[in-house]
Amino acid sequence: PKEHSDAVSRWLEALSHEDFDAALALVHPDIEFVPPGGQPPYRGAESVRRWMEPDAFQGQVVTPVEIVVTGDRTVLARQHIKARGAASGIEMEGHSWSVWTFDEAGLITRIEIYLDHEEDKAREAAGLSE
Repeated sequence: PKEHSDAVSRWLEALSHEDFDAALALVHPDIEFVPPGGQPPYRGAESVRRWMEPDAFQGQVVTPVEIVVTGDRTVLARQHIKARGAASGIEMEGHSWSVWTFDEAGLITRIEIYLDHEEDKAREAAGLSE
């Protein structure tokens, strides 16, 4: 449903503005956040807040490129990320994929992040395997 794709856009916008309260207002208290690269998942809203708050980047902007509703409660998104290392000042830019799962109340219960070259894995996780 459109409200799920809207929630993804609002979450990414809140993250870009470092408005963590607005981002966390969209998630279930028991959310599971799965970062890329085989890192262990973060469980619970406060754990996700700790993931969002490190000062590793300044001026991080995450913009949705494509958002596809893939099921009643699933969304696949591709996002563009632009960030500057807080300590190094080095600019980083790239894309990633994400799979979002929602509960019946429309809260985000799971976010899985995939690196850009892992599009096939992201599509499979979103139920779009060919």
